[in-house]
Amino acid sequence: MKYILVAIFGCVYLVAATGLLAADDWVMPRTPDGKPDLQGIWSNATQTPLERPVEFGTIGFLTLQQREEQERQWRQVIENRARPSDPNRDAPEEGRNVGGYNNFWIDKGTDVIEINGEYRTSIIVDPDNGQIPYRENWSGRNLTAQLRAIPGVEPYDGPELRPLGERCLLAFGSSSGPPMMPVMYNNNYQIVQNEDYVMIMVEMVHDVRIIRLNDEHKTDYAKWMGDSVGRWEGDTLVVDTMGLHPYQSRWGFTEDVKVTERFDLIEGDKIRYNFTVEDREVYIRSWTGEVAMNRRPSGDHMYEYACHEGNYAFPGILGGARRLEAEQAATN
Repeated sequence: MKYILVAIFGCVYLVAATGLLAADDWVMPRTPDGKPDLQGIWSNATQTPLERPVEFGTIGFLTLQQREEQERQWRQVIENRARPSDPNRDAPEEGRNVGGYNNFWIDKGTDVIEINGEYRTSIIVDPDNGQIPYRENWSGRNLTAQLRAIPGVEPYDGPELRPLGERCLLAFGSSSGPPMMPVMYNNNYQIVQNEDYVMIMVEMVHDVRIIRLNDEHKTDYAKWMGDSVGRWEGDTLVVDTMGLHPYQSRWGFTEDVKVTERFDLIEGDKIRYNFTVEDREVYIRSWTGEVAMNRRPSGDHMYEYACHEGNYAFPGILGGARRLEAEQAATN
């Protein structure tokens, strides 16, 4: 019996050791100029929130059991929403927000962010409370909100007053970046690099960001997605972006905002994407987040996101506003 147990434990040890050796044997893929090869199609889809839920306080990581329970709950919500609708249900109450998408189109993933075996409670890792450190007197208004606040200006008076995603100028939320954040769908990115440039094509709205390497910033005019300049610090690609367009103000950014991104290939199929946001007018200090970018399966492709092709929503939105104005004028 003793010999059998020894043999069993020996086999277990051998299997475990083989797994460790396989992990240790991973070799960083490199381009011809010796830099880490980040090329491929990646996804940052996750349901881990940007800011930490208050019940976690300063706890940055979930236990394995908490992670499994959280992912089970997310899957259950997706399954519930995917069930057939009752054809005999009553019409929704007048004025109720019925949403814009059914569950088929939503693809936020079901995974908690996992980096180096740690399961994150939030994307923000600094400050310790996982919250954006706004200044107390900051109104939280971006340029669009400021325009709407002008006396006599209404949210539907013209296209300039509508969100960028609605206008098909940039991706919804901050998917285009920087920072590049997961949203409700289309969370794929394609990276192509050479000695002088890194190109990141965003699936959402088919945005493309060109990062110049080892160059000076050119911020004489504001640009969509800003002016991005990168450099290699060892095996880490560091990208500084300034000169963001004033309309591109997801978290109240001003024209002085600076976003620093760090791309680390930590496994064959995973990039640790780290970003830091600095804007003295808006925040009492900088704040930092991390997202896992997971490689898409071999054979996957990036498809064109034709935002305005056959899209009647935007003229319908403005046309509906004009109709309401006419009806209100007729009753006065």
